Amino acid sequence: MKTFSTSELIDGLRSGDKRMLAKAITLVESKKPEHRDQAEEILKAIMPFTGNSIRIGITGVPGAGKSTFIENFGKFAIKAGKKVAVLAIDPSSSLNKGSILGDKTRMEELAREKNAFIRPSPTSGFLGGIANATFESMLLCEAAGYDYILIETVGVGQSEVLVSDITDVFLFLKIIGGGDELQGIKRGVMEMVDLIFINKVEKSNLQHAKNTKVELLRALHFMPEKEKNWKVPVLLGSALENVGLEEVYEKIQEFIALKTANFSFLATRKKQAEKRFEYWVKELILQKTKSRKDGETVYDLHKKKASELEVNPSSEAKLFVDQLLKN
Repeated sequence: MKTFSTSELIDGLRSGDKRMLAKAITLVESKKPEHRDQAEEILKAIMPFTGNSIRIGITGVPGAGKSTFIENFGKFAIKAGKKVAVLAIDPSSSLNKGSILGDKTRMEELAREKNAFIRPSPTSGFLGGIANATFESMLLCEAAGYDYILIETVGVGQSEVLVSDITDVFLFLKIIGGGDELQGIKRGVMEMVDLIFINKVEKSNLQHAKNTKVELLRALHFMPEKEKNWKVPVLLGSALENVGLEEVYEKIQEFIALKTANFSFLATRKKQAEKRFEYWVKELILQKTKSRKDGETVYDLHKKKASELEVNPSSEAKLFVDQLLKN
């Protein structure tokens, strides 16, 4: 497999070369030290060209129609003159770290669009419904000139709220049917959403969908206000039939305009960057610790004690860190 220099990769992704963008993301996702070093060089160089997109996190239970929504919404945005990048996260097996990575095949029409880029990535055990390098991959897509970054999350439950830590808009897809319409929607998710789209609405279930909308709006009324002067909209439609997507697009534009007017758009992004900094500090300290002489041996010893429940795991972790800092 041919390797490319850092300058070739930067020039390529800046010119819109999808192949170079994909290779740069592969470097960012890699755990090999030499790949990580090159990835850091690329990320440093492209930072002045980032931050110009709208970052949208899209979540919902399996079967809510996330892939169909993203494909047809992406095509709508492209018709409106936007370039769209999709970072589709697939759950990794906790046993062998493998994943299906089937989103590209599920979005065949969008994948053929000149102004679309689709990148499936495994979570690799990273919690929160997103992959470890999603934030950095998003920066690369921005540097490549994409206006909308759509992040399709795993859709596994309450940990999905973590996707709001890297996006500007948090969109929740809901489907009706199956008893209590609010059952299974965790309070943490409801507090984080900026927009709700009830998907798969047809004539046969329209009244049911309207009732669900009323219930959701009632529940949202008791949630703390996430963004000043923004009442979370609950929209009805069908992604498959392209019904309601234009309204979603308009509401996203309206929400971004409000955040900008409230001076919270950049402020939120700064907080998100701080959280990424804190995450990488923890990650790199652990990596450096384990790479030191006897570091991994000592680490594994403490971990073994914790796993055998000889002591409380948090106490064992504190003991390990105290010894580490003392040394």
